[in-house]
Amino acid sequence: MYQKLINLLLILLLVSSCSKDKVVLNIPVEKEQSIEVYAQAVEAMTEGDYFFAAKKFLEAESILPTIDYSAKASLMASYCFYVINFYEEAISNLEKFTTTYPVNKNIPYANYLIAISVYEQILDEKKDIGPLLATKSKINNFLERFPETDYAIDLKFKLDLVNNQLAAKEMYVAKYYIKAQKWIPAINRLKTIVNKYNETIFIEEALHRMVEIYYKIGLEEEAKSAAVLLGYNYNSSIWYEKSYKILNKNYKIPELQNRKENQKENGLITRTIKKLTKW
Repeated sequence: MYQKLINLLLILLLVSSCSKDKVVLNIPVEKEQSIEVYAQAVEAMTEGDYFFAAKKFLEAESILPTIDYSAKASLMASYCFYVINFYEEAISNLEKFTTTYPVNKNIPYANYLIAISVYEQILDEKKDIGPLLATKSKINNFLERFPETDYAIDLKFKLDLVNNQLAAKEMYVAKYYIKAQKWIPAINRLKTIVNKYNETIFIEEALHRMVEIYYKIGLEEEAKSAAVLLGYNYNSSIWYEKSYKILNKNYKIPELQNRKENQKENGLITRTIKKLTKW
């Protein structure tokens, strides 16, 4: 079934001697076997059997005749592991790829796929914060090394999502302390959002909660300062309206229109890997 692909690969790898009348092929048996293994891997991937494909790509990597072909097989194996959510295997093989083939042209893609594999293991904000911090570190590392790539654009967007989840974690804990009337720990959590995650969607609520707490414990000047900061930057926000009402008891909050958030999608992972299937 994959004979046409084998034939194509054989032609690309042939060692030939030419005359005007004919081309004589001189293909070692080992080369033909390695190409057949690679073709089996491609066929399995095409049919959706990614685990078998990954095994075959790794097998092909060790026997393919040139370092470029071996690197391609290694990257294809990593992609197959990624598709079936074998993240640890994907990351391990990608890290091996970056050390084994450090000058390969697909190094940015390999690092991108590492970052994505870590990103997709993020838990929700109520659970372990470790995957969030690991993802942020991987993304920042990528952006420092490969800032001008298409992958960087996608990862900048994902970094915003990570920061929003980190801010959500801080807000979740802050609200727990507020409910328990532990005002100082709550304020410290809210300050973390203001200082570290001031570009997230939680900055407005964090400032409002600070107004609430400061006013409740009698620190009216601090409450006014937080309200001024909120009003200066987000004077059309419902959180500013609520804060203003705390400091001005007779003020009535007008209704605000619902807001919609834009969603982004990307197909960088699949688009890149499709290019690698071509010889």
